Amino acid sequence: MNERSELPAAKEYGVFLNIPYDQAFQPLYLAYIAGLCAFRLTPRATLQIPGGERRLDRILDLIGSCHYSFHDLSRVELNLKRPATPRFNMPFELGLAVAWAKISATGHTWFVYESRIRRLSKSLSDLDGTDAHIHSATVKGVFRELCNAFVGEDRHPTIQQMRKIYQDVSDTLPVILKQAGTNTIYTARTFKDICIAARASADKNVPKPIARKRLKR
Repeated sequence: MNERSELPAAKEYGVFLNIPYDQAFQPLYLAYIAGLCAFRLTPRATLQIPGGERRLDRILDLIGSCHYSFHDLSRVELNLKRPATPRFNMPFELGLAVAWAKISATGHTWFVYESRIRRLSKSLSDLDGTDAHIHSATVKGVFRELCNAFVGEDRHPTIQQMRKIYQDVSDTLPVILKQAGTNTIYTARTFKDICIAARASADKNVPKPIARKRLKR
């Protein structure tokens, strides 16, 4: 069997998260997961990629298995460790998602997130005309811009509900890290357990949307 066929076709509720993995970004990382779970969506990330697989193929599979993708370009900056190098992974994976959206028969919707207004037009001018979601590098900003991205959806969690999920996950995090035997949240095991905790909190704190009744003809 072709390994590229193992993941299912685009899922209505799957969201590919293209974000930096570093200590300073941890609050926003948790905010994305908490906020997406509040919308009853399923976060997916490159952390889930098995070590033995060709990474680029698996990234393409992950993007293709999701109906949405979120690309945070707020940390496309020079890493001061020698040699000083810009971080290209996030814009590269954004390019893959844009291409997939063009050729996919099942549909794909992508969003760009930034911390500073107008910086995208300087860092990635090919996206001129695309409105970036500016979160100002805050948890509340991530929640606000998730609401703006999904303004047309039936699911409408409030900022307060997303904040409660975020707090529940933060409170559970020490246990998650201890059980995983690690001190970093950026592993496949911790990502999975954080998502489970966020979904459990969402089930308690965010009412499910009322199904729309179909009109009889």
